[in-house]
Amino acid sequence: MDLDQALTTTRTVRRRLDLARPVDPELIRECLRLATCAPNGGNRQDWRFLVLDDAEVKEQVARHYREASAEYLADKPENANTAAARALAERLADVPALVLVCSRGRLAADAPPAKRSSFYGSIYPAVWSFMLAARARELSTALTTVHLAREREVADLLGIPFDEVTQVALIPVAHRLGPQPSGRPPRGPVEEVVAHNRWTP
Repeated sequence: MDLDQALTTTRTVRRRLDLARPVDPELIRECLRLATCAPNGGNRQDWRFLVLDDAEVKEQVARHYREASAEYLADKPENANTAAARALAERLADVPALVLVCSRGRLAADAPPAKRSSFYGSIYPAVWSFMLAARARELSTALTTVHLAREREVADLLGIPFDEVTQVALIPVAHRLGPQPSGRPPRGPVEEVVAHNRWTP
């Protein structure tokens, strides 16, 4: 798979995850090796990845995820996206592997925008690299953050030092049911979102 194909066919997959087929831990490790090649501020490499594949651990994390998801979706209109989000929350514990992405450090509540941008900008390239690497190995993923409403509870559950490490995302990883996506996703024309030299509304 060439880079353009990976970039245009990596989708958020919530429904078509193969819950019955295990994911080889070595495949996840390969993806994480590539993820840790991502650019990051000051080459600090503050990323940390926790791979969850024990059934009991996944169920405990999924319970917090379901609670947070129910609260988040309570006032959202019903559509295909919210239905897919509900479906993932209901069966998260059955996904073969979950990758919890963390970063060392914790921002103060009043941290200025530049510091926030630097903090998250040093971890999200690794998240996307992991997802692209997974796609190249015909694995499906979804970048989720809803569990962060229960971040402290999940930290206590997994032994993460809450004051020293920030959870950033939770990524379900599975083989895909049915064919892999092909072609570009539905997006508007690039001309509508690009300006040159001066802001254009």
